[in-house]
Amino acid sequence: MAVKALAYAVIDSADPEAWRRYGEDVVGARAAEGEGDLKLRFDERPFRLLIRKADADRFHAAGWVYGSKSDYDAGLAKLRAAGVALEPASADEAKDRCVREFVRLVDPSGNRLELGWGNIVDGRPFVSPAGVSRFEMGEMGMGHVVVPGMKLAETRAFYIDLLGFGDSDEMRAYMQGGGPDDPGIGFHFLHCDNPRHHSIALGEYPAPSGLIHMMFEVPTLDDVGQALDRAIAAGVHISSSLGKHMNDKMVSFYMRTPSGFDIEYGTGGIRPDWATFTPTISLKEDEWGHHWDFGG
Repeated sequence: MAVKALAYAVIDSADPEAWRRYGEDVVGARAAEGEGDLKLRFDERPFRLLIRKADADRFHAAGWVYGSKSDYDAGLAKLRAAGVALEPASADEAKDRCVREFVRLVDPSGNRLELGWGNIVDGRPFVSPAGVSRFEMGEMGMGHVVVPGMKLAETRAFYIDLLGFGDSDEMRAYMQGGGPDDPGIGFHFLHCDNPRHHSIALGEYPAPSGLIHMMFEVPTLDDVGQALDRAIAAGVHISSSLGKHMNDKMVSFYMRTPSGFDIEYGTGGIRPDWATFTPTISLKEDEWGHHWDFGG
């Protein structure tokens, strides 16, 4: 009854048209046809990003799915037994999310989740308007999200004990070189019931936008480099130069979105065998690169 994958994300935006341009021209997603909220497609699913018109820009919720109705029912029963408040969505809302059912809830750090089941597809092929060869999604889900976890231990326990996530890596990042006045920032990287190294990470610092970053993976370094070129040409703020992470071996860069959080755009992430994998404790963030510019 473990959560299987990150199916989608919901984003509030004061300017959905800016997201349409950014999503198609820079990221390489395709805007879904139809009226209403903006939906961006990345693969065979009807959408992976739902951009809702709002008064302010903010990450709204991560949409997670179980692999079956029975897993969903068992997962919700476990949450209810632990006293977690669940808000069932209407049938129309579930249809809009392209799942059979879902509920709303929050984790101990206040991050919103939508938990559902049902892999609805419509048979339309995905063709990137920017020429991206493909996105590494499918059964591994959309990618990963890194959310603020100010109640770090309690929030990690929520995802592991109640949602069935597993530990992938733990890290403490020192922003001031690790001196006596630098307590560092704790991170936990957690995987779902799929091969992706982590589908969520918890970072021990606040994020005014509601999200630290989300990650999209592509199959080749050329896809990454071409996206970096598109971002620079479009005047997008590059939050981090190209680099290779220590824990999941992803080669990536980071760029700012219209809603204020970052997207990590990368390739080459490892896919561990969870039956034999031993969780790691990383002593640094990167093997090389990822020089940060938090301005913009």
